[in-house]
Amino acid sequence: MTEPDRRSILKALVATLTGLSAGALDTPTAEAADVSESWTTQTLEAFADTLIPGQRRFTGDVVVAGAVTGPGAVQAGVVGLLNSPELPAAPLLPAIAALLDARAVAYAALRLIWLSPTRPPFVDLTFSHRTALVGGLFDPDDLDRPIWQMLSLLVGLAFDTAGQQDTVEALGQGHPGLKWLRFPDPDADGLWRFPDFSYGRPLAALHPDTTASGSPA
Repeated sequence: MTEPDRRSILKALVATLTGLSAGALDTPTAEAADVSESWTTQTLEAFADTLIPGQRRFTGDVVVAGAVTGPGAVQAGVVGLLNSPELPAAPLLPAIAALLDARAVAYAALRLIWLSPTRPPFVDLTFSHRTALVGGLFDPDDLDRPIWQMLSLLVGLAFDTAGQQDTVEALGQGHPGLKWLRFPDPDADGLWRFPDFSYGRPLAALHPDTTASGSPA
């Protein structure tokens, strides 16, 4: 992959992360939810499942390795998030998946691991090999490390915060990640208030100009 290609992918991932963090995408679109089982989708799901594993969705599921019980990033809708046409990363997902699959081929070749031609190379690796490969992607001297760092942050956003949805709606729909983490429900008006201080006492006095919403004047 050339340096301009890397820069384009990294810029798109950073812009996607920034947009989600700022709440630019309120709810998943129909297009985002209707993702096909393409090689790109399978590879990205396997990557997400390596970072935040979940149980298999059905008997014979080879994309989700089933390393744990309970939901993982795939069940939390990470690929729907990435595929949203409202986000700049979507057009570059095939290139990202192809890069990961190329790394899987190189990894397998060095270890004399036979890969099936009927599924994406990364998907065909066992969970232990996926984990070892992904761990190597974050080596300080790896040229593509920033790409995997940004992609991993997006995986975390999908599971930990339901970043692709309004939080109240996500909780109401039983978002797998928020439910697994026991994310608290809001008050009746849809706002979160925390009457108990984390440290058992207030750390500072409330500024007199603080608005009713809790924002500085």
